[in-house]
Amino acid sequence: MEARWVGPVVGAVLFIVAALVPYVADGYWMSIAVTIAMYTALATSWALFSGPTHYISLASGAFFGIGGYLVATAMSDYQLSFWLMLFIAPIVSAVVAALIGFATLRLSGVYFVIFTLGLAEMIRNLVSWVQNNFLGSRGLYVLTDFTEDHIYWMLLAVCLAIFLFGWWLSRNRLGFALKIIGNDEEVAKHVGINTALSKVILFTTTGFFGALVGVIIAPRYSYIEPNQVFSPELSFLVVIMALLGGAHRLWGPLVGVIPFTLIWEAITISFPNSTTLFLGIAFLLIVYFIPNGFAGLIEKYWSRMRA
Repeated sequence: MEARWVGPVVGAVLFIVAALVPYVADGYWMSIAVTIAMYTALATSWALFSGPTHYISLASGAFFGIGGYLVATAMSDYQLSFWLMLFIAPIVSAVVAALIGFATLRLSGVYFVIFTLGLAEMIRNLVSWVQNNFLGSRGLYVLTDFTEDHIYWMLLAVCLAIFLFGWWLSRNRLGFALKIIGNDEEVAKHVGINTALSKVILFTTTGFFGALVGVIIAPRYSYIEPNQVFSPELSFLVVIMALLGGAHRLWGPLVGVIPFTLIWEAITISFPNSTTLFLGIAFLLIVYFIPNGFAGLIEKYWSRMRA
């Protein structure tokens, strides 16, 4: 088998195995599997933008929340179909991401990080204010016949779409342009790359996939509140999982999501009041000891084996 086909074949086998999980997992492990699928989609779509450009976005919670809140509002107040909102909400979020991108992607470094975090908090507080003062209730219901199995398979389909998009992007001029931007944005401008447009296009896809995941997860919660779906904690978890696995490789976030989800589950059960402390410690450890994530360690070990 040619080397270029090894990755796709391995990916196809892993996808088939993952699709069979609901047939062998019990209720608890099925819940863990849904969480892993959710964060795999969010972390991988985040890495497609932040990996090559080195722009650390903390807007994942905002995009996720847009999807979850729109489907909840549409189903509770207007009796619209879940499937209709599965189509509409990601487009709305993509438009929001594009507007944000055109306005902010000229920023870089810590300024961009702070702005995206502030954006997510602004949207959360704005939605909460509108909900409390004009809509008369704090929460909305998303009632469907979906089971954890159905939600898991839908998330798995989203993961597949993101991986296929990432595989295509790595062989596309846009992906090559983003790598140049990440290495040196001034050089990218001098060689004729429209850096602003390139970044906005990929940032928009992050918004699209984030909202898509938010829509699919909403039936799992059943009862939706702004503070629940517009969670700043989710944004930090996505970043940490992606960095732990390695944001420079398409498969990297998956390697970080699985172990971190299991550890996070244990921490939230045993030490529910220490989750913020754990997030801070985890981030520091990753940055200082494995800046390239598990993917970097695997590649380094593999190079030594081949030498």
